[in-house]
Amino acid sequence: MKNLITRVGTELIRRRYQSISELISNVYAALIHDLEERKLIRNSPFDAAPCRGATLLDLDEEGMTAFLRRAKRGRGFPLPIDATSFELLSHLNLLDEDKPTHAAMLLFGKQPQRFVMSSEVKCAHFHGTEVAKPIPSYQVYKGTLFSLVDQAIDFVMSKINLWVGTRESGAEVPVAYEIPQEVVAEAIVNAVAHRDYDSNGSVQVMLFADRLEIWNPGGLPPSLTLEKLRHPHGSVPRNPLLAEPLYLTKYIERMGTGTGDMIRRCREVGLPEPEFSIFDGFKTTIWRKSSSMTGQVTGQVTGQVTGQVTGQVDPWVERVLRACELKGELKSIELQEVAGIRHRETFQRNYLDQLLWDELIERTIPEKPKSRLQKYRLSKKGKILLEDLSKNKK
Repeated sequence: MKNLITRVGTELIRRRYQSISELISNVYAALIHDLEERKLIRNSPFDAAPCRGATLLDLDEEGMTAFLRRAKRGRGFPLPIDATSFELLSHLNLLDEDKPTHAAMLLFGKQPQRFVMSSEVKCAHFHGTEVAKPIPSYQVYKGTLFSLVDQAIDFVMSKINLWVGTRESGAEVPVAYEIPQEVVAEAIVNAVAHRDYDSNGSVQVMLFADRLEIWNPGGLPPSLTLEKLRHPHGSVPRNPLLAEPLYLTKYIERMGTGTGDMIRRCREVGLPEPEFSIFDGFKTTIWRKSSSMTGQVTGQVTGQVTGQVTGQVDPWVERVLRACELKGELKSIELQEVAGIRHRETFQRNYLDQLLWDELIERTIPEKPKSRLQKYRLSKKGKILLEDLSKNKK
């Protein structure tokens, strides 16, 4: 021991402890400090902590450029459109010693779920009022937070009823969803933005015949209660580094008005007030109109979009087929608008391709699938399905 003390010399620090418990406490604190210094554990919030193993090469340059355009247009973001990725990330406080944080990866990562596996969003549609197999439609969405929110909203809006009016009062045809889109969007954005990312659970969006449920890991901040959500309250984001970019792109506000706006909009359209609860996480329940059961079709129609076992058809499917029946031939963008899907790639991958696969519609130029003149029309199988739907409604 003397040799050891002599060798370390002035680097040795001597301390006297009054008890074993005091010694253990100090050793534990020193160990924690050492692990933090070596980045083996973190002492900062999840969104601000460095994303282990990630580099700036794991971030999507195009996604950051798109963000700059949207933030500048929506909120007057100060950085120029040609700002470098490093400038953007630094401005948003998304770097830790020049390395991307978890927030940077979730917002702009090429493959966010490679680093934060539980950040995916699971969406399911049940034709009844309980969770039951087989599940008619089930999707697990991956991507950035912006993409996750968009895809989850599109999933719900494509499966709820849509009222289409006439042009009696103007050139535009009035449309109204069974649940206002801003209500669905607010609930989903809240779940993604304010969830507990330390949890291994994923956000779940479940649409039933009588309600929509959105569940996320985590509860409320200490300063908020379930009752306070129903009244004006302060904004207390769990993940502020995620909330800021979502605010800049107008996905959220920063006034604590979101839940109040949901309640108000549901009242305006005659829906019951949304319910908020905490049980193994936070859950928002949005009630549907009592007459919102989807139509039945006689016989079995193959394919995911029409329900392989139950023989039921999603509202968006019927809307698209009716539009083709009425107008004859439609472009992809026109079908996308009828379906109520906001983003082209999502519509192409999850909706249009499925209609083609199920042979409910067909291309007008089948030998050139990617032709700029390409349109789509109702197929024989699609006509049969519409006839069955019409008979069933009589």
